[in-house]
Amino acid sequence: MTNQTEKTTLGILIFPGFPMACLTSCIEPLRAANEISGKDVFSWVVIAENNEPVRSSSGVTFSADLALADVKPLDHLLFAASPNSVFDNPSKANAALQRMLRGKTRLGAISGGVFPLARTRLTGESPLSVHWCYEAAFQAEFPEIPIQGTVICTEGAFTSISGASAVFDYMLTLIEERMGGDIMAEVACWFQHPFIRSGAMTQKVPAISTAKSQDLLPKQVARAIQHFAEHIESPIQISEVAEAVGLSTRTLERGFKKATGQSPLSYYRKMRMNQARQLVLYTNDPIAEVAYMVGYATPGAFMRHYRETFGVTPISDRRAKNSMRVGSGDVLPSG
Repeated sequence: MTNQTEKTTLGILIFPGFPMACLTSCIEPLRAANEISGKDVFSWVVIAENNEPVRSSSGVTFSADLALADVKPLDHLLFAASPNSVFDNPSKANAALQRMLRGKTRLGAISGGVFPLARTRLTGESPLSVHWCYEAAFQAEFPEIPIQGTVICTEGAFTSISGASAVFDYMLTLIEERMGGDIMAEVACWFQHPFIRSGAMTQKVPAISTAKSQDLLPKQVARAIQHFAEHIESPIQISEVAEAVGLSTRTLERGFKKATGQSPLSYYRKMRMNQARQLVLYTNDPIAEVAYMVGYATPGAFMRHYRETFGVTPISDRRAKNSMRVGSGDVLPSG
């Protein structure tokens, strides 16, 4: 444990469209730790770029305590944002962030907040944890930044947390460091949070059209899915995947259908479409380029498959997303 006489200070920098659960998952465990211990060990402040009310993705509006330029150095500053979030005045914001870094503040991000954090260019080539649903869009915008598939990454000078549930785990870690395991365990029990994850745990990724996550599927089916994931841009034949996992094509098809309810080909196409949708919604890349990035030689087939999968064309999907963003921010996963 660290010096018990020192207070640990946390700032949450919120952007329009941020997931509300990311904010509450930061604050509530720290509040509970203070209450259980009877000591004011943790403090927190909600920050906005311009100290104006900020509307979350759920439509609930929050009033910030401080503007970013007025914040003194903290122990931690975490960005809570949508993937599309940007600073209104990047140069002024970067100056404030650099001042905080010099004051030993540890910067970090939760869920989509990793995007505006990376856009500051302050993270350099430090590895960052990126929520699985944003990986393709993040990699397209920041190809030089290594992506971690863990729930939390604390390598280097930055903290990146994949979602709201993961930030609760991270807060429990801070509580244990400051106040010991007994207080941490009691906080976890207060919120019926029985399984405290290590930051090094791999993120759970859902298997398409099943109630299971990918790590609960039969081994050879899971291995086949991994091969699909490694060949999004350069499509691979199902027969090649079957050979790579040591099965006949027919056996793989039967096992895949039983485990996922889909043929390998349908599953593979849905994986490619899901990755394409990230790029459509969270990047400004031309639609034709998105098609090439997910392995289509021509945009025509891509547009047809996209519409079959999502019921809209990629152009209409992007237009609707942009319209919603202006009106109410992004609707994003909190966990």
